[in-house]
Parts: sequence; C-alpha cells; structure tokens
Amino acid sequence: MVRVISEENEQLGVMSLRDALNLAQQRETDLVEVAPNAEPPVCRLLDYGKFKYAQTKKEKESRKTQKSTDLREVRFRPTTGAHDIEAKTRTIQKLLGEGNKVKVSVVFRGRAITHPELGVGVLKKVAESVQEQAKLERAPSMEGRMLSIILSPGLATPARRDGTAPPATKDGPEESQQPAQSGL
Repeated sequence: MVRVISEENEQLGVMSLRDALNLAQQRETDLVEVAPNAEPPVCRLLDYGKFKYAQTKKEKESRKTQKSTDLREVRFRPTTGAHDIEAKTRTIQKLLGEGNKVKVSVVFRGRAITHPELGVGVLKKVAESVQEQAKLERAPSMEGRMLSIILSPGLATPARRDGTAPPATKDGPEESQQPAQSGL
C-alpha cells in the first residue's frame, strides 16, 4: 500500500502498488517514491526526466551565485631585493583585487633560519604596502623553514568607475575603514 500524489499536488489516496503503477502508466508519468519512511510510503506521479533536469538547473544556478575564494601563495627569500619585493607586491595586490586570499611566505634556506627577523622585515614591508587593500588574517607563524602570513581582501573602500571615492555617510567615516594593525 502506498499514498499517491498527482502532478498537481492532489492527494489521490492510499492504494496498492499495482494500482499506483497502472495509474502512472495511464497518465504516461513515472511513479517516484518521495517519502519511503512514512506510513504508508508516499509516491508521486511525475515526469522523472523533467524532474532531474530541473534539479540540475537549480544546482548549476546555485553554483553560479557561490563565491569561491582561493588561497594563492607568493614566496620570498629573506635576501629578496627591494625591487623584487615591489614587483611581487604588485602581484599580491592583483590577486587580492581578484578576491583571492594570499599566503605570503618567506622561505629560509641553510643558515638563514638563524635570522628570522629578516623574514619578519620582509613580511612587514609587504603588509604595509597592501594595507589599503587587505587585512591581516593570520599573524606571522613558522611552518618548518617557512615564515608566513595570510592576507584576505576587503579592507579598502570600493572606488567608483570615474575614480572618485564614494560619499561619506552622515555620521562621518566609519571606524572599519581605518587600516587594521598589522600585528607585525
């Protein structure tokens, strides 16, 4: 015995499985069990192909609206030159502009590990140069021979297309627009 529901969400009542299958065949639809744990089990008359198609369309649409953020990594050495730091900082700014989180790492090789303050200096320079675009998500931490921080986008106020800043609110500038402490 199963409870049958039509395509228009009308309850057709409780009937035997054989009668429900015959009814589905007469209406040229499929009999789909929607609540197997109910007493009696609930079945629905519908076109299963259309149902699956609609489900996949809904899933695709929901994936379009989801925003995925990737964690990208930019590596430095403690002895990286000033010009190279500026060039890689531009890359970091581009990645943050795309909405990605950026892991900035300083890789130590050999005896350089005995001077972690050099790595902290490099990370400090980078964090200060991108502080308008990013906030520090994770403070410097050692992971083996790498000292790293994680920067996430979203501290800067969005500029208009004509290059002007958006108007301030009645109360003046908000506290959240102030640059966060770098923690370095």
